[in-house]
Amino acid sequence: MKTIIIIPARYASTRYPGKPLAELTLPDGTRKSLIQMSWEAATQVSGVDAIYVATDDTRIAEAAKAFGADVIMTSEACENGTARCADALDKAGIKADLIVNLQGDAPLTPEWFIEDLIAAMARDPDAQVATPVLQCDPQTYGMFVEDRKAGRVGGTTAVFDRNQHALYFSKEVLPYIDPRKVPEKDIPVYHHVGVYAYRPAALAAYTSWPEGSLETREGLEQLRFLENATTVRCVIVDGRGRVFWELNNPEDVKRIESVLKERS
Repeated sequence: MKTIIIIPARYASTRYPGKPLAELTLPDGTRKSLIQMSWEAATQVSGVDAIYVATDDTRIAEAAKAFGADVIMTSEACENGTARCADALDKAGIKADLIVNLQGDAPLTPEWFIEDLIAAMARDPDAQVATPVLQCDPQTYGMFVEDRKAGRVGGTTAVFDRNQHALYFSKEVLPYIDPRKVPEKDIPVYHHVGVYAYRPAALAAYTSWPEGSLETREGLEQLRFLENATTVRCVIVDGRGRVFWELNNPEDVKRIESVLKERS
């Protein structure tokens, strides 16, 4: 199964313009851009045939080439990462059995999240789309709640059925839990990890569908699959004691730097 990783990156982020080039301070005092850290995370994944950065911005392209990444220039009309992955395949004429979309704002993504996702797709040849979900630990749940209290749009939560098929994804904290009844462990809230695995046919179909009302309101690209009756498999991954968080807002820089410092 030929598997590739595409890291879609755009400069014109609504909430954080220039986000892929934002620099984080590492525990040793050096600084690296978000896009470089995401690419380095991708290089740790086993069983992958190629890794590409897909962008429409020359600043991101030049930065990516400088640290050794293969770059595919894509259309400015790509409305989200999934559309950019599809455009990258078309522009570069790439043939692959499985395409993994690793969002360029999640440098804390462990390699086994992606390896587990690839393995799940290998076990189920009928699955067209899959994405990892991680049960919230108290620290992560606290960050979700903190963002919502502050009126910030932060991470995404996932709700799925007994077969681990997605029912919904939201920027709200779902399911709702009465603050007085939040358990100390086994919090029933799952953090959606911004990684997707697609079969080529599913990716091609995505670009043929118009943006749906739920996708528009939530600002979540994966809802287009659900609105067009395409099953999205949620693959439960194990954090192994690590805190996972993506960079959604400028406030997240300090959060991620703090996690990196704790790891060291």
